[in-house]
Amino acid sequence: MKPATPLLPQVTALAIGVAGGLAAYWGGLPLPWMLGPMIANTFAAMWRAPIAGPERLRPYVIPVIGVMLGSGVTAEIFGLLGTWLLTLLLLPLFLLCAAGISYAVYRRIGRYDPVTAFYSAMPGGLNEMLILGAEAGGDERRIALAHAARVLMIIVFVALFFGLFLGVSSGGRGAVQWIGLQQITVLDYVVLGLCAVAGALLGKKLGLPAAPVFGPMILSGIAHIAGWVTVAPPTLFVIAAQITIGTIIGTRFIGATLAEIRRDIGLSAIASILMLIAAVGFAELIFVVTDIPLAQAFLAFSPGGLTEMSLLTLAMEQDATYVSVMHIIRITFVIALAPFVFKLAGPKGERP
Repeated sequence: MKPATPLLPQVTALAIGVAGGLAAYWGGLPLPWMLGPMIANTFAAMWRAPIAGPERLRPYVIPVIGVMLGSGVTAEIFGLLGTWLLTLLLLPLFLLCAAGISYAVYRRIGRYDPVTAFYSAMPGGLNEMLILGAEAGGDERRIALAHAARVLMIIVFVALFFGLFLGVSSGGRGAVQWIGLQQITVLDYVVLGLCAVAGALLGKKLGLPAAPVFGPMILSGIAHIAGWVTVAPPTLFVIAAQITIGTIIGTRFIGATLAEIRRDIGLSAIASILMLIAAVGFAELIFVVTDIPLAQAFLAFSPGGLTEMSLLTLAMEQDATYVSVMHIIRITFVIALAPFVFKLAGPKGERP
C-alpha cells in the first residue's frame, strides 16, 4: 500500500496555489484560479520546495466542476445535436493526426523508446495512459511527465492566446458572475449535492469515461432541465475546485530533475503547438461548413484535460456542453483504441 502523504506539504502546495491564484487574478491573467496555482506550483516543484499534491481532494472537487457544467445544459441543446455531426466525424481523423505528430516529436526529437513515445503522444487522460503504457512496458515516469506537461502547455497556450491575442474574456476581474453561498436555498444545496455525490458514484459504477465529471454533469443537466434546480454551485466552491486542480497539475513535476522538466516541457511545447495548429485547421473546416463558432470548435479539438478544457470553455463563454461532450468522446476513443492501434500500427522493428 502506498504510504500516506504528510499533510504539511499538501497544505503548503495549496497555500502556494492560493497565492498564485490571487496573483493571477489581480494581474488579469486568463483563467486565473487554475492557471495561477498551476504555474506557481510548477515553479515550486522545480525549486524543490517541500510540497505535495493534494490528490485526496481531487475526488471531492472534480464533481463540483461536473455539476457546474451540467448547470449550463438546456433543452434547446438537444436541437443542436445535428450540427455536431461533422465534429464527431472529424474527431477520429484529428486524433490520428494529433497523435501522429506528437509521436514523431517524442520518438524522433526526444528519442523515447517506441512504447513510451506512443503512450506519451496519445491525447488521452494521464492516469489511463500511464496504466496502459506501464502494462505495455513503457517508462512510467516519462509518460506521466509528458502528459502533465501536455495539459500544462495546452492550457497556457490556449488561455493566453484567447485572453491576450483575441481579447476574449476568460474569467479575470469582473468577468465572473458571482453566486454567493447565501444566494441559493437549502433545497438547491441538497439537489446539487446529490448530483455531485450520486453522479460520481453512478458514473464509476457504470464505467463512464471521466466518471467524476461526466456522472455529475449528466445528473446536474437532468435536474436543471427538469427545473428541480435553476442555479449553478456557489462561485466559492468552483474557485476552490479550480485552485485544487491547478495545484495538483503543478505538483506533478515533483521529484523530476531540472533537466527532465526542461526536456519534457520543451518536447510538450513543440508537440502542443503542432497539435494546436492541426486543431485550428479542423476547427476552421467545421466553422466554414457549420454554424459552430471557430473559437468553440477550436476548444473542442484542443487536446487538454476534460476538466481543464471545460473550465476554459466556460471562462471563454463558449458552449461548455458541446466542448465537454467532444472531450469525453476523445478520451473514450483513445482509451479504447490506443492498445489496438499500437499492436496494429507499431513498427515491428522498433518494438522493445
